[in-house]
Order: sequence, then structure tokens, then C-alpha cells
Amino acid sequence: MSYRVGYSIDDRCVPCKLIRRHTIVAVAGDRVQVRCDYCASLHNYRGGIESSRDPLPIVSDREIVAAEGAPDVDAENLERLLRRVIREESGLTPVAPADKWRGGQLVLRPGREGLQEKAWPIESFFQKIVMIRNRLRVLEQQINAADVPDELKVKLQGYVTGCYGTLTSFNVLFADEADRFKGSGGSD
Repeated sequence: MSYRVGYSIDDRCVPCKLIRRHTIVAVAGDRVQVRCDYCASLHNYRGGIESSRDPLPIVSDREIVAAEGAPDVDAENLERLLRRVIREESGLTPVAPADKWRGGQLVLRPGREGLQEKAWPIESFFQKIVMIRNRLRVLEQQINAADVPDELKVKLQGYVTGCYGTLTSFNVLFADEADRFKGSGGSD
């Protein structure tokens, strides 16, 4: 099969752990990178093959070993486990836009006549907002872990909280309320 950037293809989404529709975003030799049309995650094309295994359970491997004996660790399980641990530890989670925005466009219309407007897929804009949110979360973790005086930590935390508050305008894009920005007031 010939893969071309922009084409749609079914593949097993890594974060969703389901077969979903993906858009091809890069082709380099035999490597194909796709973006999930549902959660907008980027990953390598896996051939559209559904794994017969269930998604990783909430219980740890140690708990499974204690209950059932030796674990069955193969490359696929190890990769999924590592991806999950990295996502959970770094605060990076798949985030979905609200249903009403999927497939929509963000349009910037100039204030003067005769100038061309600019439109982007709203999913691209949403992904940028999610990246800002994730980077703010990582920054917040770094501030909390830093070996600096407490008054400096409080001051830096205040700046991060102010950024969250400024970004609450974009909460309308998020499907899940838990994914939204919260300022110092704790609400939108």
C-alpha cells in the first residue's frame, strides 16, 4: 500500500487502545507517523492490527505476580507499560476536544476590509492548547521539586496559577471538565 500525507487510515491508537481513524502526518521510507482523529495523539503506524490483549489494568505487575504467578512480559506489554508510566509521571494524558468542536475550524478574520482571513482545523489549535497545559503542569512539578527557598516557590507558583487563569477562556474546547484550566479561584 502507498502511504501519503493527509490520507486517512485505520490504526490502533496507542492512548485510546482502540482501532480508530487516523490521518497520516509523515512518511519517511517505511516509517509512517499518524495522528488519531479522536484524541489527536501522534504515534507510528502499527498496521491497523487490533491487539487481542486488554488495555493495561489499574493493578501493578507486582500485584498480578502475587496473585497469578510469573508475568507474561513481551515487547508490546513493556512498551505500553513504559508509555503509561511516562504519561502518568509527567502529567501528559490524552485529551479529547468537546464533540461540538470536532471537525470544526478556527477562523481569524481581520478587522479591515480586503484582507484575507486565516482558518485552521480546530483540532490543531486544540492540540496546541493541550501542549501549553501539559508544559505548565511539568513546570509546576519542576517548581515544586526545585531546591529553592519556599518564598520563591510560592512566587513562581503564583505565576503558573496566573497562566492557568488566563487560559480558562479555552475551557470551552475541552470535553472533560477535569482537563480544563483552573485559575486561583478554582473555577472557569
